[in-house]
Amino acid sequence: MVEAVLPNDANPLGNMLGGRVMFLIDIAGALAAHRHSNSHVVTASVDYLDFRFPIRVGEWIVLKSSVNRVFRSSMEVGVKVFSENIMTGERKHTSSAYVTFVAIDQNREPHVVPPLILETKDDRRRYREAGERRRYRLNMRHKPLVLDS
Repeated sequence: MVEAVLPNDANPLGNMLGGRVMFLIDIAGALAAHRHSNSHVVTASVDYLDFRFPIRVGEWIVLKSSVNRVFRSSMEVGVKVFSENIMTGERKHTSSAYVTFVAIDQNREPHVVPPLILETKDDRRRYREAGERRRYRLNMRHKPLVLDS
């Protein structure tokens, strides 16, 4: 997914707003999940997200998403975000996120998603790592959040 970064997407410093980046991550991830499951999907969670470099007005934001693993009705989708200078073609990896989506049917109930076909070494690595992240997510799911003061 590619979009031009316009002034209405930016803060007063000319950098793309983090909330706009998060919105586009959700859309790009949902597109991959929807295409794989051939159904509507809803966002269940977003794992760690950081902003490594700013994306400037006048650049392109490029988002690449792929389904890393299917569980039953849920899927982990990895989304990588890049800025691209439209004059030089220089690309910078600016953000990454793992987003979990749940496939829903016409009654808005979760339904089973077809399994992934793992074709490459990279596919198998992403599949394995997604399982590790899921174990961590489920472990943390019902624990109270403790903030340091």
